[in-house]
Amino acid sequence: MTEDNFHCSIPRLEMRGIEKRFGATRALSGVNLAAESGRVLALVGENGAGKSTLMKVLSGAHQPDAGEMWLEGKPYRPRNAHDARLAGVAMIYQELSLAPHLSVAENVLLGMEPVRFGFNQRAEMTRRTQEALRQLGHADISPETRVDRLPLAARQLVEIARAITVGCRVLVLDEPTSSLSAGDTHRLFDLLRRLREQGIAVIYISHVLEEAMEISDHWAVLRDGVSVGEGDTPTATTDQLIALMVGRAVADLYPRSSRTAGEVVLEVRDLAGVAKPVSASLSLRRGEVVGLAGLVGAGRTEFLRALFGLEPVRHGAIRVEAYVGPASPARRWQQNVGFLSEDRKVEGLALSLSLADNMTLSKLVNLGPGGLVLPSRQNTTAQRWIDRLGIRCHGPQQAVGQLSGGNQQKVAIARLLQHDVDIFLLDEPTRGIDVGSKAQIYQIIDELATKGKAILMVSSYLPELLGVCDRVAVMCRGRVGEARPVEELDQHTIMQEATGSA
Repeated sequence: MTEDNFHCSIPRLEMRGIEKRFGATRALSGVNLAAESGRVLALVGENGAGKSTLMKVLSGAHQPDAGEMWLEGKPYRPRNAHDARLAGVAMIYQELSLAPHLSVAENVLLGMEPVRFGFNQRAEMTRRTQEALRQLGHADISPETRVDRLPLAARQLVEIARAITVGCRVLVLDEPTSSLSAGDTHRLFDLLRRLREQGIAVIYISHVLEEAMEISDHWAVLRDGVSVGEGDTPTATTDQLIALMVGRAVADLYPRSSRTAGEVVLEVRDLAGVAKPVSASLSLRRGEVVGLAGLVGAGRTEFLRALFGLEPVRHGAIRVEAYVGPASPARRWQQNVGFLSEDRKVEGLALSLSLADNMTLSKLVNLGPGGLVLPSRQNTTAQRWIDRLGIRCHGPQQAVGQLSGGNQQKVAIARLLQHDVDIFLLDEPTRGIDVGSKAQIYQIIDELATKGKAILMVSSYLPELLGVCDRVAVMCRGRVGEARPVEELDQHTIMQEATGSA
């Protein structure tokens, strides 16, 4: 059956005039959205635009203050997530909601187990799970395997299989590729195309516009809780979507001011860790941005963590300015080396603490007399970075965990700026944040380079590396290749080197 067979005058799902308030804050203001059978709708917008709130209304987690919803032409108003799932609306969140200690079959049929005489029918559970996995084209996954033994991409398939088993008619995926490799992303897209052919309406939420445009048939943009545009993907451009998302044209997403590379401030020779890196040599100069490309598992994160003293080193040499030798993270801070972790929620930030605490904890000097920290002076310092970086918050004392991902990332960067480091080690600095926040971070990186700072950044997004960096080195199976000017590279060449096929 082809995609066109599913098109009809009535959308599979329609939301009209949806409004939602939280106290004095209006999160949604008259939002309209329609998802059609056998089509993929890309829902995009900046952090805080209202995408998550809208999907929580759709899934029954929030009750709308106004507006109406229809599912296949019939009124739809779920009281909770269970109601929504029974109606055929399934949500696959970025943080998967699986029971890792249970088997694939137990997760797929959790709460819907076939029972006879008070006992679960194991054979029937296995049969239904096999059928769902076969429908997804992944009959190779065993229903008896414990979920915690599966790779992340396979766990995502288990979530989708659970939705299929219930009789999913609308499937919502929230940032589904944020932790997937390029290969897993391609396989996920193949799966979504198969689901589209089966007539399922898919709503795809992503900050990676290129991916959203590749997989979608239609798009819709939210900004500040309002629907600001929609259209067919084949006639859209990323510039058009970015302008709608941020409310202005982004003339140059990757700014590049005049940069002059100075003396070498970081030099690595034949560095090897316990497992990775296997062999890494690289130099970094003042006033330049060097990128590190590679596949997931190549050892890029381990390399940066070894440079900062977070991972042990078996052999090799690291020279920071004139100092050569082992160093702890505390010593690296003293040498004005700052590290931005790829996992801001687990180790990059103290989510329960305030913005002011997170920005100043690594450098508390000058915040009060005699080593004391005066809250007024700490708040003034934090407010300066809030204003400079455009951090959306209620003030310096708000808990960081209450901010959106993009604003959390800005807080993590603000800590490095407050410490006034000279060498920035940035691991996936724009992962999981919206395009407006990305543009601001690119601008910050460019300004730092023009002021003589040295930046070494890891990124899995090749257009970002080619747009921001002066030189790019490729890491393959734990080995770092020569860093070459971006003018000599393109995405195809980098991927060839990353896969070892160059």
